[in-house]
Amino acid sequence: MHILLIEDDQSVAEFVEKGFIDKGQIITHAATGTDGLGLAKDEVYDAIIIDRMLPEIDGLSIVKALRDEGDTTPILILSALGEVSDRIDGLKVGADDYLAKPFDFEELYTRIEVLVRRRDIDSPVTRLKVADLELDLLAHEVQRAGQKLSLQPREFRLLEYLMRNAGQIVTRTMLLENVWDYHFDPQTNVIDVHVSRLRQKIDKDFDKPLLHTVRGSGYVLNTSS
Repeated sequence: MHILLIEDDQSVAEFVEKGFIDKGQIITHAATGTDGLGLAKDEVYDAIIIDRMLPEIDGLSIVKALRDEGDTTPILILSALGEVSDRIDGLKVGADDYLAKPFDFEELYTRIEVLVRRRDIDSPVTRLKVADLELDLLAHEVQRAGQKLSLQPREFRLLEYLMRNAGQIVTRTMLLENVWDYHFDPQTNVIDVHVSRLRQKIDKDFDKPLLHTVRGSGYVLNTSS
């Protein structure tokens, strides 16, 4: 899972981050409402954890903004405000769950697992989005900043895999197994060639590169330089 945590309390953020990392998950942290909303719009996450009381933009406003734009990512609100009326307010603006502080990490983790599992059952993913790059699985189309991009079938499959694992380093072995269906190393530069071609198409004519090489490890698709 790739989780977005929007939490201004550093001790709480570190506690939650450590818990998810220890379970082998990916977690991205924002300490303000503004930064959190920006990240939520730029990347695709399996779930979002939002503190209700945040600097700049409060948690409820973030939830409402995302729902108004049609974002259906599962959202859990964390808050020191634990009265029934507070929970109702959170659920009414579009949150899927509400957990009062202080909380047990295992309960938080289980609630997130349930939300993600329910989302996967109820609404299979048909579109992937990383920053301004969008991939439509049904129409088999890719566009960046509204500009349509022409990809070959293998390039499309490669991009789909990278976008499904956005923010995570993808190794050559992972690409061989999941994009080429090879369970051995063919000892060719097939990956390098296709990654180079894909990078030319999705990054060359745009200001911010999305596809990055991590030397000695593999590749990662994200908005970081």
